[in-house]
Amino acid sequence: MKKPKKILAVNFGGIGDEILFLPALSSLKKEFPDVKITLALEPRSKSVRNLSNLIDDVICVDIKGKHKYFELLKFVLKAISGRFDMVFSSGANQLIPVLLFMTGITYRYGFESGVLSRILLTKAVKLNKNQYASKMYHELVTPVTDYKTEYPEIDAGEIEKEPNSVLIHPGVSKMSVTRNMIKTWKPEKWAELVKKILEKGKKVYLIGGPDDKDCIEKIVEIVGENPNFENLYGTTKNIMDLAKLTKRAEVLVCSDSAPMHIGVGVGTKTFALFGPTDEKKLIPDNEKYIAIKNNCDCRPCLWDKRQTTCDELKCLDINLDEILNRI
Repeated sequence: MKKPKKILAVNFGGIGDEILFLPALSSLKKEFPDVKITLALEPRSKSVRNLSNLIDDVICVDIKGKHKYFELLKFVLKAISGRFDMVFSSGANQLIPVLLFMTGITYRYGFESGVLSRILLTKAVKLNKNQYASKMYHELVTPVTDYKTEYPEIDAGEIEKEPNSVLIHPGVSKMSVTRNMIKTWKPEKWAELVKKILEKGKKVYLIGGPDDKDCIEKIVEIVGENPNFENLYGTTKNIMDLAKLTKRAEVLVCSDSAPMHIGVGVGTKTFALFGPTDEKKLIPDNEKYIAIKNNCDCRPCLWDKRQTTCDELKCLDINLDEILNRI
């Protein structure tokens, strides 16, 4: 096999999924230092390019829009014209091998999804969902490299840690809320945690994305004025600004969302709130990255057992003093 000059990677999902996919791209770059990598993703996740120098170009494919099949056709045409040497796709849909075959790319790698995947792919990789998602994605590239990159790596530059600082990002995507996938506390409980942290003499910074405006305003209203409390909502212009703030903080406290993956990527000690989702699949097994959870009998359930969260949400009933002691 000749060394590839151009690689196409396909990974549809939210910004968190793209961050989790970075270790696979990193190992490809280590194996083929001169290769140019193009990442096909959803438009909502294109900002991942600002977090990594691994990605030379992106192809946006709006697979959740009204014209899904037209978008996929455009993607195939772009893949053909791009003259790529290899393609790696994280999709487990049975039609993915057909889509990759249509691109005409010589070497095609994806997850095993049935007979077509074994016929149309150069290598159909066995899919193991019961592990940290970065490791799952990384298995796609094992047929071509022995390099192993464990965690996402985000280069936010040289930033000095601020002692005794706690960055709190309470939000989740509005898409998850509208789909009734509740993964975080109400603002009142976040405000209670902020107050308890402030009582310990810590400096607390509050941050959030565009979807978190109402939540942030409510927390600020409840907490009130405090010289050690600063609301940074609206001060970040892009996702790299968030990465830099996260790297500066001594501790990050957040929900199961993209900021959690950014915390891992910049190496900041991270406490992530896990309710209905499975922490084993979404955060590394490492003492630096800690899942805040309530071990109720029914969790984890979201995605494995159900597509929406239950009404009781006992999994989010977590004692704040236990969290405070750990922080």
